[in-house]
Amino acid sequence: MGLTLAEKILSNNLGSEVRPGDFAVFRTDLCLLQDGTGPLAVRQFRKIGFEKVFEPSAVVVFLDHAAPCPKSELANDHMLLREFARQTGCTLSDVGDGICHQVMSQYHTSPGDILIGADSHTVTGGALAAFSTGMGSTDLAVGMGLGKTWLRVPATIRVQCTGALQRGVYSKDLMLSIISQIGADGATYKALEFGGDTIESLTMASRLVLSNMAVEAGAKVGLIASDSLTEKYLEEHARTDQYKRIAPDDDASYESVLDIDSAALEPQVACPHTVDNVKPVGEVSGTRVHQVFIGSCTNGRLEDIAIAASIMREKTRHPDTRVIVTPASRRVYMEAVESGYVDTLLRAGALFMPPGCAACPGVHGGILGDGEVCLATTNRNFLGRMGNPKSHVYLSSPATAAASAVTGVITDPREVV
Repeated sequence: MGLTLAEKILSNNLGSEVRPGDFAVFRTDLCLLQDGTGPLAVRQFRKIGFEKVFEPSAVVVFLDHAAPCPKSELANDHMLLREFARQTGCTLSDVGDGICHQVMSQYHTSPGDILIGADSHTVTGGALAAFSTGMGSTDLAVGMGLGKTWLRVPATIRVQCTGALQRGVYSKDLMLSIISQIGADGATYKALEFGGDTIESLTMASRLVLSNMAVEAGAKVGLIASDSLTEKYLEEHARTDQYKRIAPDDDASYESVLDIDSAALEPQVACPHTVDNVKPVGEVSGTRVHQVFIGSCTNGRLEDIAIAASIMREKTRHPDTRVIVTPASRRVYMEAVESGYVDTLLRAGALFMPPGCAACPGVHGGILGDGEVCLATTNRNFLGRMGNPKSHVYLSSPATAAASAVTGVITDPREVV
């Protein structure tokens, strides 16, 4: 019997075949820590008695969640992480360099890697065929010290997507639909494996959206086979030598298969206060929007900013709707400037924040007022997610967000031309 992507990556790492339910200790190839959970990981690292990380080049420290710092306590955490990076020789991704998951995908994560991070959206790396997963700060501390981590091999749900996405429909809409069908906890500690001709035709930016949001269905990982597009992506980031072909076997055994008719999808919106509370855009059209946020590790890439710019070109935001755009990395920001997208969006009335998480986790950069509604391209809309439990967060694609920024209400992007 063949192997799924998750089973193949873990078996290759271990040097012997593993199956769902097996427990084993695996070699970690990469570790990431960020300024939200990283300080605890560092303190646990020191409490355990570690003095050195297993491989300095394999541990990346990010200052992205509160960047620049909005309060002194967080600034002190940044000082702690900078000191840790200096002492251990780890790579430091400083304020303004970008969101950990985007930067890892650009410069560090490769097919076949096992990447662990004290952040649930570490699953983003699955789009590069890496077993990329989040865990607690203490587990990360052990991984940084020993270069090893224990895992239970997950069963796999195959998500088979066929057909071309219609105009105005994007991978965010596809993933919201998938989550609505699986449920917010329907894939708990399972692997989601995305495949089919829809996935094969997606850009890497679009694939990263799917893997990023796998955790919103409870998944341990969200994996996509590496192919020529993966190789091209690595080449664009001067990492061609790190490419390897990893795909599931034709006779792999899955716990279940979810078939998606991608061509039948229309734009989707996740309504407060759960990610699986998903409705077609037509059912929520007209909902008043006070703020639009385009960014995050889900939809803050060049492709996303380009889509927003194409919709808002020669238009202006609604006077009662503020628009915040936050590129996912410094490279994305620079490319958006060079391509003219920043100029287009500024002229349309948008505000740009420096690369980082910004408004998404509700620490700074766009906290909502009581009763306000934000339509965001982020991955979570839990009560209080964007800093105020008396506000309401809806999730959508960048296209739906940009169209709604123009009209001031949730709007089908196919209606704004």
